[in-house]
Amino acid sequence: MSEILSQNEIDSLLDALTTGEVDVSDIKDESKEKKIKKYDFKSPKKLAKDQLRTLHMMHENFARVLNTFFSGYLRTFVQIDVLSVEELSYYEFSNSISNPAMLSIINFMPLPGDIIFDISTRLCYSMIDRILGGDGKYDGEIRAFTEIEITILKKIVSQVANLFIDPWENVIELSPVLDKIETNSQFAQIVSPNETVALITLKVKVGDAEGLMNICIPHIVLEPILTKLSTKFWFSTNITKKISEEDKINLKNRVKKANLDIACVIGETNITVEEFLMLQRGDVVTLNSTIENDFEIRVNNKNKFYGKPGSIKNNLAVKITKVIEEGDLEYDE
Repeated sequence: MSEILSQNEIDSLLDALTTGEVDVSDIKDESKEKKIKKYDFKSPKKLAKDQLRTLHMMHENFARVLNTFFSGYLRTFVQIDVLSVEELSYYEFSNSISNPAMLSIINFMPLPGDIIFDISTRLCYSMIDRILGGDGKYDGEIRAFTEIEITILKKIVSQVANLFIDPWENVIELSPVLDKIETNSQFAQIVSPNETVALITLKVKVGDAEGLMNICIPHIVLEPILTKLSTKFWFSTNITKKISEEDKINLKNRVKKANLDIACVIGETNITVEEFLMLQRGDVVTLNSTIENDFEIRVNNKNKFYGKPGSIKNNLAVKITKVIEEGDLEYDE
């Protein structure tokens, strides 16, 4: 029996067996019966609980990245949490969307197919109000988005699409690109109505405004990486990898090729704005250094060398006379 019996029920059952009211063979036959579980062929379950759990962990990371992005972009307090991760049919998802909607269709390259990033309408109005200088509060009626508002939202989602890369890096290297934005769910049919999708729902709070964001990922998109959507695989790839000598050499070579700004400071002086405006060709400005002094050579605005002026093949040049080493008085200047 699946249910736990109380002590009174156990005593009653023992009494019934003693008096002969209940036969032991009847209980045995009942326990041998096969338990039948209902299965809906219209909405088959294609994703295991472990795979949904992995998607939940991945999008908890995505929520943290998204939280940081929107806090800086909107310049206000933003809190984003994963509300649920569930499996349902695309018809159920599209049927729950009200019009007008803000449905961003994102190409999830190199995976086949597209995903939908849905932001609730009131949340969109609050975000637009913040971007245009308002306090983010919107108490007006639900209306269609203007072309200017869609342009603003398209710019936001284009940057949000790139935020999927890091949370998914342990599974696959993504190159997501915003394809288009639809305001009517009827024109956002990325898969057939009966296709299974994974729906990740995020609860978002922007200042005093609250709303939901939905990420709809069709099964056809996840199919090539289903074997990687397990907590065991995900945690194993999260282990810190050892850095090989080859990696160190490659990193060193890339650093050597980095560009740096270098400047030679011949001298400095102070003049008034009026004197600056009156400067003409041929005027002489007196500096605080002489030709006998070594000039400061700065790298990224930090003093690193001293040198003497000169020329090479009719080009101005500076000969390095001293390298500032760690421990020198000028090192931290």
